[in-house]
This record gives sequence, C-alpha cells and structure tokens, in this order.
Amino acid sequence: MNEGAMMTSQTHDFAADAGARVRVEALAPVARFSLRVRQQGRAALGRALGLDLPERVGEVARAGERAVLCLGPDEWLIHAPEAETDAIAAAGAEVYAEAPHALVELSDREVSFAITGPAAAELLSIGCPRDLGRLAPGRAVRTVFDSAQVVLWRDGAEAFRVDVWRSFAPHVGALLDAGRAEIAAGL
Repeated sequence: MNEGAMMTSQTHDFAADAGARVRVEALAPVARFSLRVRQQGRAALGRALGLDLPERVGEVARAGERAVLCLGPDEWLIHAPEAETDAIAAAGAEVYAEAPHALVELSDREVSFAITGPAAAELLSIGCPRDLGRLAPGRAVRTVFDSAQVVLWRDGAEAFRVDVWRSFAPHVGALLDAGRAEIAAGL
C-alpha cells in the first residue's frame, strides 16, 4: 500500500447532524376550512366557532386545538382536529341566515410539515423570501416557498409549520431535505 494513500473507515452521518439542528416532520391530517365573511357577520361566526375571529392579517386565535388565522380583511383559515370537521361545517350552516358567508372545507387540499430546532429559520430561508425574524411566535402568514404558495405558522422561537398544497408537497419536501443536508454539511 502506498504510504501517501490512507484508507479510513470513518463515516459521517450528515442526516443525524442536521436532525440535531433542524427536524422536518410530515404532520397528521387536520380539518381545514377557508372562511370568507363580511364585517357584519364576524361576531356571529366567531360565536358559532367558539372564538373571536382575529381582525389583523397574521393574527391567530385559538380555542383548545382549534386555530383561526386571519389571511385577509375578510378571509380566515381554520385548523382543527379531523374529528371536528362535521361540527365546524354544522356551526357555519346554523348561522348562515344571520351571517351569510362562504365556509369551504380544504382538508384534502393541503398537507403540513413541522420544521423545528435551532436551524429551523435557516432551513426555511432556502425557499422563503420573508424575513422570518419579523414573524413573531403565535402568528402566521401566507407566503411562498420556492414556487409554491404556503401558509407559514410560527409556533415557537424554533418551531414552524408549513401548509402546502398536496400537489406541491413532494417539491417542498425535497427542498427541505436538500436544505437539511446542506445545513448538516456546514454549507
């Protein structure tokens, strides 16, 4: 054997290193609804849903495991356990005469990824143009990740959730995996 050429049996598990700094997990399905209602119907819908609809874009209201995100002046996104799907639809139907609105179930349209760990914001920055430092915990926004429209939730200082249309999930997932490998390699 040539003395200048040394063989080694060392291996490096880049995925394990990335996992220590950032984790990506596909989340279980949830009930999702898009709600559109005018100003005069907000209070009735809020009562029916069991919480006040947030008024400012990016604000999130919570009641138990139910969360409602204000996406626009008359638009909200509702997340809840799957078991609440029928109850949410029924609550909307009960107040329709008092508060005309559009309540559309989107549960099968989107999937969610949890991105957690000290490098979570760094990982998201590979595809998201937003200044994530300005997105406070407990808030959420509609944005893009690479070319895919997403809803980005900040659940904690080092915890994010990305809702993406199911058809874009393989693309977004692959980018997140590639980003994890880059972070692990120190790139």
